[in-house]
Amino acid sequence: MENKLMWQDRYNTGVDFIDEEHKKIFNIVNKMLISVETPGGKSQWACQEGIKYFKRYAVKHFQEEEAYMLSINYEGYKMHKRQHDGFRNKTLPALEKELAETDYSYEAVRHFLGVCIGWLTGHTMIEDLAIVGKERNKWSSLPSEKEIEALEQTIIQLVQDLFKMDAEVINEHYTGEDFGDRLCYRLVYHSREAEHRHDIVFVFEKRLLVGVTGKILGVEFTELDDIVIHATRFLAQQFLDNVKRAVPFVESCDIEKESLLSMEQLQVIFEKEYPKYSLLFDTGKGYFAFCVIPNSPHGDLGSPIDAGNATDQIHNYLKKDSVSSGKKILVVDDSRVIRSAMKNLFEPDYEVEIADSGVAAIKYIAKNKPDLILLDYEMPVCDGRQTLAMIRSEKEFADIPVMFLTGRGDRESVMKVLSLNPAGYILKTTHHKDIKRNIDYFFEKRQDAAEKRA
Repeated sequence: MENKLMWQDRYNTGVDFIDEEHKKIFNIVNKMLISVETPGGKSQWACQEGIKYFKRYAVKHFQEEEAYMLSINYEGYKMHKRQHDGFRNKTLPALEKELAETDYSYEAVRHFLGVCIGWLTGHTMIEDLAIVGKERNKWSSLPSEKEIEALEQTIIQLVQDLFKMDAEVINEHYTGEDFGDRLCYRLVYHSREAEHRHDIVFVFEKRLLVGVTGKILGVEFTELDDIVIHATRFLAQQFLDNVKRAVPFVESCDIEKESLLSMEQLQVIFEKEYPKYSLLFDTGKGYFAFCVIPNSPHGDLGSPIDAGNATDQIHNYLKKDSVSSGKKILVVDDSRVIRSAMKNLFEPDYEVEIADSGVAAIKYIAKNKPDLILLDYEMPVCDGRQTLAMIRSEKEFADIPVMFLTGRGDRESVMKVLSLNPAGYILKTTHHKDIKRNIDYFFEKRQDAAEKRA
């Protein structure tokens, strides 16, 4: 097992010492990924030492990168430093606390590495490249640190008062990362004074919702169901009534609509610009994120809920979330149209996840191993060939079947695709019924082969 997170040239900023330090950090994570899969006591010791070394080196790198930004008068310095501060002063300590409390359990180490992979790839591909003008910084019109701290303290106190739980901020700049089984709940507020609409989005880890609702109602829930979601809706609204005073532009607003979002729809909100407030909390019983998007341009997203359709919409949401063959398909394509079409095509029979880039795909695979990847061959920055190389470079992922999605059917293009030995390829112009039939047949053949081997 050589790498799980391969360094790629697209990460290069063009500033030699920064690029070398990034490579070193990636290499440290790769070594820990190898160690965590090593059986026996040596694995735990290696991870403990590796995590200490990672922290020391990352903090040293942050200091040197900050000095460089100051030396070139980088206008995004304050925002960039705030993200460094959040990671080194909040995210890392929270992860270290979890490791210590679980005695460096396999799950806790995997969690630590998953968060680091997500943060490293996201921060390197956007914020670090923004230093040299290769990317646009998505953070704009941010509140002051004093305003964010006031909101954090308000939420922490509310969680204690309402749910008798201790919460702590582990990320002041949450960018929509998927932290496992979760429920995304969106409220749209309409200003009484002007034609402005503000989105409030909660992202709850499901185990947190199940535990909190059960505690409040005195009933032991084992899974997310309609009662838990109904309770969550009204708890969230009561929660917001108390938070409003800490978010001035929402105080004079009324709820206009509410909806449940898929992970893909949540990513739409983060696509062009990050929310004004975007905080990730850990309660010890699960994560939740709180995001505020003023003057939201997103219009209708998700399954709208009102008094007349609430029961049906929640049942439909739960059905989509649970009904599948048990097989997971990851669709990787930079086109929202293709992602949506593939999700709608497969969702009745399979569990479908979406990624809009090769980097996003690797971040997903590090946490959830799919049974099949449908990979766009032609994508900007990191194309299908590079993404497949990253997947195959890791022993744990190398056996995941990958089929290419391609818009070109000419002989030369097809030969390029086939030379990479994928599990197959699908032309995007193929009729959807035939695409579905091909995927069904693919899984049927694999099932037959597995039964013969058994």
